[in-house]
Amino acid sequence: MGDSISKYNVIDLFCGCGGFSLGFKQAGFSVKMGIDNWQDAIITYKHNLGDVVALNEDLKEMSGERILETLGVEADDIDVIIGGPPCQGFSVSGKRNEDDPRNGLYKSFVNVVKHIMPKVFVMENVPGIIRLFDGTALESVLADFSGLGYEISYDMLSSENFGVPQQRRRVFFVGIKKKNNNVEKFIFPAPTHGGKTGVSLLTSKDAISDLDFIPDDCILGEVIEYALPAQNDYQKMMRSKSKLLFNHSATLHKDRTKEIIAMVPDGGNYKSLPEELQNTRKVNIAWTRMNSKRPCFTIDTGHNHHFHYEANRVPTVRESARIQSFPDDFRFIGIKTSQLRQVGNAVPPLLAKAIAIEIKNILKLGVKDV
Repeated sequence: MGDSISKYNVIDLFCGCGGFSLGFKQAGFSVKMGIDNWQDAIITYKHNLGDVVALNEDLKEMSGERILETLGVEADDIDVIIGGPPCQGFSVSGKRNEDDPRNGLYKSFVNVVKHIMPKVFVMENVPGIIRLFDGTALESVLADFSGLGYEISYDMLSSENFGVPQQRRRVFFVGIKKKNNNVEKFIFPAPTHGGKTGVSLLTSKDAISDLDFIPDDCILGEVIEYALPAQNDYQKMMRSKSKLLFNHSATLHKDRTKEIIAMVPDGGNYKSLPEELQNTRKVNIAWTRMNSKRPCFTIDTGHNHHFHYEANRVPTVRESARIQSFPDDFRFIGIKTSQLRQVGNAVPPLLAKAIAIEIKNILKLGVKDV
């Protein structure tokens, strides 16, 4: 495909706005294609990933053959397939329910891997996949890919251990094609932050304190200038390629909402409120503030129950993106609710990068020609 030998080619299935792809790109991979059925996410993906084929398609309608035809390449040109398909298409008994429409998305991922047979694949999912239906869903996933000739490794990683200022646990399955690789099994990256590493976990404040200048009573716009200098290495890294600040527009809350938020201390939640206000929102995550001294809780898709550690408002799209480890030059397209959903659904790029580096090391060790 015209790439240098150091570049390995990647296809991203269920790519969303591009967090998974960005991490692989940061690790030196050449991302060739992203596919997702959500148009807003694909527009953001194309805007930020550059020279890549971005398809707004239902993967159930996309065969591996059509993917290769669209790219104009052979199967051997694709080194890695990544993606995060839903894995909920199993019956309560644990057996695959072929009629469950959710199962079609997972099957489409398997089918594309089967047709292209990349040297490595990476599949991301929520932690619940390990326990789903007493572990039988996990057994089925392992059997599906082992049956294709892959040696499978899986592990649950938490993003704060890899330089992301957020507690976000995800399960990753990595398959190495048995007959095509000198490496027997994938070893997941060791934590770089927290625990025995000697490197402190990054906190919410570490991530976004240089963004703490916007008012909560007016909207400054989607493109503004930085008003504060970067205050640590993480912020410098996030700002390194951006001279302007995108997606940093505050949500305007009603006065009463702001009064209630103000009653919650840094790191507090609904239990910090007077008893008569504790049940004003019927969810256990209600009225939760970030803790400025700890990694942020898992960034969601914009449910308006989580608030800034100091300001009396929900995080902006840019603050949420920072906590997910998206650099400031990564611009989210669409209305604000769409932008927040794009951020919340993404794989943190720095976590993806950590995995990508280990996969690159495997590929460098030598892939046999068959």
